[in-house]
Amino acid sequence: MPQGKWIVALDGPAGAGKSTVSKRLAERLQFALVDTGAIYRCIALAASRANIPATDDSRLGELVASVRIGFLLTGGDNHVTLNGEDVTEAIRKPENSLAASRYSARPVVRQGLLALQRRLAMGTAQPGAVLEGRDIGTVVFPDADVKVFLTASVEQRAHRRHAELAAKGAPPPLAQVRDEIEARDAQDSQRETAPLKKADDAVALDTTNLSVEEILERIVALVTQVQTGGAAR
Repeated sequence: MPQGKWIVALDGPAGAGKSTVSKRLAERLQFALVDTGAIYRCIALAASRANIPATDDSRLGELVASVRIGFLLTGGDNHVTLNGEDVTEAIRKPENSLAASRYSARPVVRQGLLALQRRLAMGTAQPGAVLEGRDIGTVVFPDADVKVFLTASVEQRAHRRHAELAAKGAPPPLAQVRDEIEARDAQDSQRETAPLKKADDAVALDTTNLSVEEILERIVALVTQVQTGGAAR
């Protein structure tokens, strides 16, 4: 247990259920929630607004050092702020999600945000934190108490994302959503720095045919097992 805080790492590709499950899990455990994917999306949004290309490491380094990113979990929604502005919806737009994958591949961005992610988790007043992302169990918290790698079929992940977009308005065609997810998978898994992959000691959980409640119960059982002295893996 790192420095007295319980750390739960949820990794996996887009649409595997990380965001929904991590929010429910943090509420159930009364832990803090750190959405690392949202952090990278904030950087992508800020860089795009400032017309900073993903190849400009000098300006990206300055940007990463100066931005203020925060989270507020209220009523089941995890609100994200960037320099005091609520960007919860803006960072989830498909074009920003793809941009986030490009910017997050830059070592200057990943290294610059590493300390921030750890500080957000360890500085909470809660007894622990749930972190969701793509390299939590491999890079950010390799000594996390519980590591879970969520995955699902591309078809299921595309349907989930399409439904999410439909709830917010007119969604793009399902085929386009699937193509965007596959493109994001390729970018995340093939990047040289901190690629998307399952930690050797993570529990793999295929969520294709599981409800949110079923996923939640399985992870809670893992956390309970560790907290009572058992082994999660």
